[in-house]
Amino acid sequence: MGFQQGLSGLNASSRSLDVTGNNVANASTVGFKQSRAEFADVYANSLVGAGTNSIGLGTKVVDVTQQFTQGGITVTNNPLDVAINGGGFFRVSNGGDISYSRNGQFQLDKNGYVVTAEGYRLQGYQGTSGVLTPIVTDVRLFDPANTSDVPAVATGQNVTAAFQGIQAVVNLDSREAVPATAVFNFADPTSYNRSTAISTYDSLGNAHTYQMYFVKTAAANTWTVYATLTNPAGAVPVFTDLSAAGTVSLGNLVFNTSGILTSAPFAESLTDAEQGYVGAIVTPQAFPVDFSNSTQFGSNYKVNTLNQDGYTTGSLAGFNVGADGVIVGRYTNGISQDLAQITLDSFRNPQGLQPIGNNQWVETSESGAALNQTPGTDGNHGPLQGAATEDSNVDLTQELVNMIIAQRVYQANAQTIKTQDSILQTIVNLR
Repeated sequence: MGFQQGLSGLNASSRSLDVTGNNVANASTVGFKQSRAEFADVYANSLVGAGTNSIGLGTKVVDVTQQFTQGGITVTNNPLDVAINGGGFFRVSNGGDISYSRNGQFQLDKNGYVVTAEGYRLQGYQGTSGVLTPIVTDVRLFDPANTSDVPAVATGQNVTAAFQGIQAVVNLDSREAVPATAVFNFADPTSYNRSTAISTYDSLGNAHTYQMYFVKTAAANTWTVYATLTNPAGAVPVFTDLSAAGTVSLGNLVFNTSGILTSAPFAESLTDAEQGYVGAIVTPQAFPVDFSNSTQFGSNYKVNTLNQDGYTTGSLAGFNVGADGVIVGRYTNGISQDLAQITLDSFRNPQGLQPIGNNQWVETSESGAALNQTPGTDGNHGPLQGAATEDSNVDLTQELVNMIIAQRVYQANAQTIKTQDSILQTIVNLR
């Protein structure tokens, strides 16, 4: 007669209550993964082999495993809060020591790095001038030692844009008549049919108003385009040349009988003087003015598209995180650039990770090596949701039920010890 079975049951129930209590305590911890106590029975080895009527020695806790199921997603107001909607872990660095987390509550430190509450730096791909370098490093959104402004790009010089120069798509009304005034004058509306304007930028980031005027000619299906430019101070516009330098004879838009444009884009060339500067202060501009896909139909004049590729300087105004982990910076000049991309790590056996507190784990031989990928690549690297966090996956109702069960098991094991004690007392009283 012994007390070992009851004692083992008390110990196991106590460990189970510890696990349940830890789960309950972390029911509101962002990114927390609940644990589960796993038990096994205990038998003594026999010297002559296993008996058919062996009585066990009780139970033991063989492992406490974490359950890496998905937690709920809660929307927040912090653009750097990031939730993983699927598999994977954030990779964070503490002076080169790598750990992993599901807690996406990030913030910026004074040096522009994306960090956890403990100061660990989030890792991923870094962007330079909008181009991401696929080397895992600390994610940094700005460098306070250097200007974080986007430098100005002159119209026609944006090599990353889908087009260079000015892109205009218009419909010129074929029903309109030749203007009453034969000689064009931008100040005289009777000398042209229609006009439209767009801001262009020089190499210093100064804005100029570039205005185009459409004049229907006596030649069939032909329109002459004039252009004026104001300098940054808004002075009286000067004529610019869309065809040959040194002339005011501007280019023509020629359409076929179906109203489809057949002429080539114009080539604009602006000197410093035309831009309102004396001497070589800014880079002279040369860019196409492309009216491709413009039409001449018997319908009202309409500007369908009017774009240009230049912009002035801009400061970082905000950012957002995409489902693919790309952090896009928004600047005051309307430009957006890829600042960085968050990457995720996955493991063949996540339960083999070693928890170290602060919502973090470290790699072990049981977990296997980390597999680094961009979010949304596969089922092991889920997409991200910006301005959101992943809740704890603790089911509080279930944990309260587990607590009641553990309490009852504890009481029952205590009762077996009490019963053993009572029997032992009866034997002692036989003397």
